[in-house]
Amino acid sequence: MTTANAYPVTQTIRTIGILGGGQLGMMLAEAAMPLGYQCVFLEDSAECPASLYGRVFHSDQLADFIAAADVFTLEFENTPTATVEQLTDLSKSGSKQGMFPPLIALDIAQDRLKEKQMFNSLEIATVPFMAVNSEADLQQACHELGLPIVLKTSRGGYDGKGQFVIRQDSDIKAAWQDLKDAVTGKGSLTPTPAPLIAEGFINFSRELSIIAARAQNGQVRCYDLVENHHHNGILAKTQAPAVGTSHLFKQATDDITKIMNHLDYVGVMALELFVTKDARGHDTLLANEIAPRVHNSGHWSIEGAVTSQFENHIRAVVNLPLGDTDNVHPAIMLNVLGQYPDISAVLNIDGAHYHSYHKAERDDRKIAHITLMPNDVADLEPALAKLVATLPNKMGLEKKPSAIDSQPKAADSLTTTDNDNNNDNDNDNDNDNILESTEIHIDDSQTTKSIDAKVKTEKVKK
Repeated sequence: MTTANAYPVTQTIRTIGILGGGQLGMMLAEAAMPLGYQCVFLEDSAECPASLYGRVFHSDQLADFIAAADVFTLEFENTPTATVEQLTDLSKSGSKQGMFPPLIALDIAQDRLKEKQMFNSLEIATVPFMAVNSEADLQQACHELGLPIVLKTSRGGYDGKGQFVIRQDSDIKAAWQDLKDAVTGKGSLTPTPAPLIAEGFINFSRELSIIAARAQNGQVRCYDLVENHHHNGILAKTQAPAVGTSHLFKQATDDITKIMNHLDYVGVMALELFVTKDARGHDTLLANEIAPRVHNSGHWSIEGAVTSQFENHIRAVVNLPLGDTDNVHPAIMLNVLGQYPDISAVLNIDGAHYHSYHKAERDDRKIAHITLMPNDVADLEPALAKLVATLPNKMGLEKKPSAIDSQPKAADSLTTTDNDNNNDNDNDNDNDNILESTEIHIDDSQTTKSIDAKVKTEKVKK
């Protein structure tokens, strides 16, 4: 039997071309195979995780990559826009089936200033911010926003570079000297001239994210809000659903739906959020940033949702109906950083699901994730303690938060430095959600006491 004979005669898309070959590309390919689709990848590392599931083309082989695929998507929002534009033009000409998500989503996600301006234009709340094109602008921003503030390049930046926390007036000149070349595109920070962005600090109690999928016909399906915890700036744990957030779910779904509709988006998107207080003292959400792709905080959905984020992304790209996004069981997802644990010890814990990325070990590199879903929700926290004990890098999860740690702190908007949001694909760069301030720890003891009423209700319906 030839490969062609394996497809229904009505199926015009057979191969999906993915820009990037990290673990996100690998998991997209895993989701595509049961649906009858093959994947190929544009990735300069021949031994990338995705190479297990399809042919890998070097960037010098772009023409061959294009010829090998019928439709295109990506796993990495810092993909060069010129490549995405070329694939978009092929789709417009009718020679290919599409490039999803659209170019405008990458343009927005790659520019912090454009991103926050878009949020505000859609009446989505953010931290206060101002564009900075000169030292005088910076002086004005410090006056209007109040100190401390964080000054950032609006494009690029990585490993803490491209950011400067201004705590007092005497820091202003040094901050401007450090980052001013980005305004003209000089130096190493970014080759693209762009204003700097000054962001005010906020008090926030929790870091959440919501993931949604949008189909080519405009249908949007949202996953539950999840809570994210970081260690040394890298995502350590995601809890799905986020306990006690049912009152925020509508605001989150409204916000991400407005963004996706505005961009005419197709595929899966993540929106990172802060929980803070409004003027009346009520919980409200501030948007931090989007990730125009499948996202680390959605990995739990492979086992924990009716349809995973990866499958729904594939469905959207090939124009199939979206699947149910309901949470089928409360779950906790842990990243494995740097060194692999004893897989036997992990799988000896009831409800543990292990996903290796087939990467070489390296300090703080995301090399696997584990989703924990014990049958009895009351076992979730004890099982988590057992699981953390198996990890060579415990990411601070073995520590119980102190009373001080569990209080809201002043923090910046948590905009990442490189791209994960920044680098979920992370073949080499693994910086996930880097903070300028002390990270906040939330006590998870609620987990054994209650699960969001929304999830209970949906499970009863099922």
